[in-house]
Formats: sequence, C-alpha cells, structure tokens
Amino acid sequence: MTTLEETTDVCPACGARCADGDRFCEDCGACLTGEVAAAPAVPDRRQLDLGGLAAVSDRGKRHAHNEDAMALRTVADFRILVVCDGVSSSEHAADAAQRAAATAADRLAAELSVGLGAEAATILAIGAAAEAVAALGDRGELTPSCTIVTAAVTATAVTVGSIGDSRAYWLTADAAATPPRRLSIDDSVAAGLVDLGVDEATAMSMPDAHTLTAWLGADADGVEPHLRTFVPDGPGAVLLCSDGLWNYHPDAAALTALALPSALTDPCATAHHLADLALAAGGGDNITVAVAPFPALSRNSRS
Repeated sequence: MTTLEETTDVCPACGARCADGDRFCEDCGACLTGEVAAAPAVPDRRQLDLGGLAAVSDRGKRHAHNEDAMALRTVADFRILVVCDGVSSSEHAADAAQRAAATAADRLAAELSVGLGAEAATILAIGAAAEAVAALGDRGELTPSCTIVTAAVTATAVTVGSIGDSRAYWLTADAAATPPRRLSIDDSVAAGLVDLGVDEATAMSMPDAHTLTAWLGADADGVEPHLRTFVPDGPGAVLLCSDGLWNYHPDAAALTALALPSALTDPCATAHHLADLALAAGGGDNITVAVAPFPALSRNSRS
C-alpha cells in the first residue's frame, strides 16, 4: 500500500525512493527505522474459499510482511467480499487492515440478515470498520491506517463501498451486456487530478499519484464511503483487489481477458491466477484478490 505522504527519502539498502514515516521500503522490504522487530512466521499466501466466492492474499516479492487483509461472508441471498490494504507509513498497518476487514464483513452480514438495504448496510459496515481502526491508535503520523473496499452481491445487483484506493470491478465477456468497468472510486492524488480534467495516464505518472486523500484511521476526518449499486444485465464476475494487482492490470477489459471464463466457475483458481500474474509482473506490493461469479454458482456447478 502506498503511503499518505509525498515521497522524499531514499532506502539505504536498495536506493528506492520512500516516504517520510515509512517503516519498510516498498521495493525491497528493508527496515527503515533502524530497529528490526521479530515477527511471527506467516504463510506467504493465504486463501479463503467459500465455493461461490473466494479470495487470495500474497505477500508479494518485495515486502517483508503482508499488510493486506480479506474477509468473506454469506448470509441469506447475499455474498459479501471485503479487501483492505494497510498504509505502509503507519504502525500496525496489518492489524488495521485485518480489523477493518473482519469488522466490515461481520457488520454487513448482520445488517443484511435483518433486512436492511445494501447501501445503508454498507455505510454502517464501513463506519464500524473506521471506528475499529481508529481505536487502535491515537491521532498522529504513525496511527494505524488502511483502505477498504466492500461488495454485497445479490441475485440481481452488486453494491460497492470504498475508501482509499482498493478497487472493485465488474468483469464480463458477454457482448450483449454492459461492458466491463471499475465500480469503485479512488481516493488519491491521481483521482483528484483526473477529476480536474487531467488524462488518467498522465495523472498516474505523477510522483505522488498514489498518495491517499482518504483512509481509515484515527487521523481520518469525515469518513464518507463512496457507494455504488450496479445491476448486471448478463453473466460475469465481481472482482475486488488491492493495488498490488491493479498497479499492473488497471483496465477492466484487460482484467476480464485475464480472469474469464474461469471466474465464472472457479473463483478460487481465478484469484490464485491473478495473484500469480501480479507476482510475474514484479510483485512490488502485497496482492489481494477476491472473486464472486455472477450469478452465483449452483451447488453442483463445481467439480
């Protein structure tokens, strides 16, 4: 996850540019604080597979730790996906992401199970996640922080909520349906420049393009998630991911070509495949991918 501050420093190990307050180098994972704390061993790759939806999270090649998190839930006719990305300039970024993902998924499941509408439930869920992350630390330069993107998928619609730059996409290869598209809105310097009329390629080439303008944390003011409800008019898949994937494959049509048709029948294999592609492209960040086919898989559709 990129930092909240503009890049100004240099990693003593590899020479990569780093941001003020970063604890680890984004490129090589070297400690930048002069202190190396022991960390419990964790798998380089984790997966969640609920059959009709799945998620994979990989440490990547250049990070010492995985500061991404993911959560999946199923309740009634809803399938719930959450991806969070810890901000590398903050303390305990992995804890922030994990707490946000679990809190948002649980709250979404609870609210949807009692009949609350998907958009209202998403607002409450992301609000609960924001409170949970804020409780991890006081305001300050190193307060635990993360991004979040959520999706609540029904038989007829997909409701997405987001803060930060983790993304949601709609993928489809149906020529008669609404084309592939990004469903979320980034909170970043680049997104702000695009809003002002700068073309996206130019905006993304700026040195501080990935600098966040909104996030979850005790130092985040006025947390207001972006909301969108999308009604698919053909088969496809919902994809949530951290920037460890979309940095290499940002275009929805290109992601569709990489993910379909396997995403329609085997979301877990698709999530692994997309994570592998990000690794092959460089693996410069933690990579998290969550996939849900649309419509939902029938019980006997998987071998």
